[in-house]
Amino acid sequence: MTTDMALGLVREMLWTGLMIGAPVIGASMLVGLIVSVIQVVTQIQEMTLTFVPKLIVIFFVIVAGGGWMLAKLVTYSARLISNIPALIH
Repeated sequence: MTTDMALGLVREMLWTGLMIGAPVIGASMLVGLIVSVIQVVTQIQEMTLTFVPKLIVIFFVIVAGGGWMLAKLVTYSARLISNIPALIH
């Protein structure tokens, strides 16, 4: 295995992880921002208030995009496993 191949594998792994995690993290951050603005406007400073909306949104994001996320992960895993003989030599 050469350095270029290793760097390519790491780059592909990080890119796949970013694509799979970005929708969940982005939706969670957006909901957190909205709830924080509502808390500032209404002066309700309850720290646990953000958890329930975030959990609900994360659940719906995973339900809506879970198939796509799983397909990306399976494609990456299958490509990685099929390239194992080339990586050994």
